[in-house]
Amino acid sequence: MPLIIMCGYPCSGITRRAHELKEYFTQNTERKVHIVGDEDQGLDKNSVYSDSQKEKNLRGALRAEVERYELFCLIKHTQTPHCLVYCLTSADVSSEWNKGREADSRYKQEILDALILRFEAPDSRNRWDSPLFTIQQEDLLPFEAICDALFKRKAPPPNQSTKNQPLSSTNFLYELDKVTQDVLMAVLESQKTSVPGDLISIPGATEKISFILARLLRKLRCQFISYTKMHPTENIGQIANMFVQYLNKSMH
Repeated sequence: MPLIIMCGYPCSGITRRAHELKEYFTQNTERKVHIVGDEDQGLDKNSVYSDSQKEKNLRGALRAEVERYELFCLIKHTQTPHCLVYCLTSADVSSEWNKGREADSRYKQEILDALILRFEAPDSRNRWDSPLFTIQQEDLLPFEAICDALFKRKAPPPNQSTKNQPLSSTNFLYELDKVTQDVLMAVLESQKTSVPGDLISIPGATEKISFILARLLRKLRCQFISYTKMHPTENIGQIANMFVQYLNKSMH
């Protein structure tokens, strides 16, 4: 089954675009379309996204429903075409759209801000983000181009990493994302009261880290995650230390 991955800030039009795509494929290709998202889980978003364990459980449920563990690797493993639809908005626009929602589906502003901060925009230069369709508020969806990407393009061939990566690693991937994000947030928070040259203590890590620019920190986090996904460790408790060591080595 071809897969369309929807991404963007919360309140960026993802749900609306997903339903537009479903209507198009249902009416024009006679194909069945199933939408998987947190809206169908019957949970309070603010409660879920303010609690790491609840968020972990939600993401686990979504993964189980769509039957994948890590999108690009599984796409290659199952030999199915895919594409990425990125609903591009500014943080201010998403915030305004959020305020216009019904109260029971509205994010608290601090939750929305945190989710936006954690979002990493796709990049078409990355093979796992390609083909990428970036959609802005006023744009019409390029239905035919998306259809061609799903049904007229060969699926990506499997490689050694996707053959060897175990499907049971969902918890590892979640912890890798969460721990590195926690380290990033700890460094950014500490830098509010530190200056270049200071050593910053990181919860869960025995080593300290030097002052580092936020832009470089996010770039190194992406590099570390990409590498570690291909070389997973059995000791999840060492991820924070491994990330701090990687950051320190990368700055010297």
